[in-house]
Amino acid sequence: MRLSRQVESPARRSAIMRAVKSRDTAPERAVRAMLRSFAPGYRLHRKDIPGNPDIAYVGRKQAIFVHGCFWHGHDCARGARMPKANADYWRAKIARNKARDETNFARLAELGWRTLTVWECELKDKDALEKKLRAFF
Repeated sequence: MRLSRQVESPARRSAIMRAVKSRDTAPERAVRAMLRSFAPGYRLHRKDIPGNPDIAYVGRKQAIFVHGCFWHGHDCARGARMPKANADYWRAKIARNKARDETNFARLAELGWRTLTVWECELKDKDALEKKLRAFF
């Protein structure tokens, strides 16, 4: 038996999307837990740094962004999946997010900052992610 998805009303869908957190997400907390063991001393969501990085090492000028694959258009199964409803809106929204990310990374580079993007899907292989994080430092 195949389960079908219920089509949400626009108001309900809007409420659901508003509830999606932008900070202190599960992937972000998992990355921070990993960093605590070998690179403590980070700061969170610094608004005085371009792009408001999720994790910042101010003295080292290093910024880590933990991105959701869907929201930032990652080239993986989850990031490539586009909603069928209101597809034009979502394509434009994700394109704006990607353009904003590129602008922020360029601004940080101009200021001498190094950046690292951790994708949500990378949390599936914690050993590889820890290697990536250690290499960044």
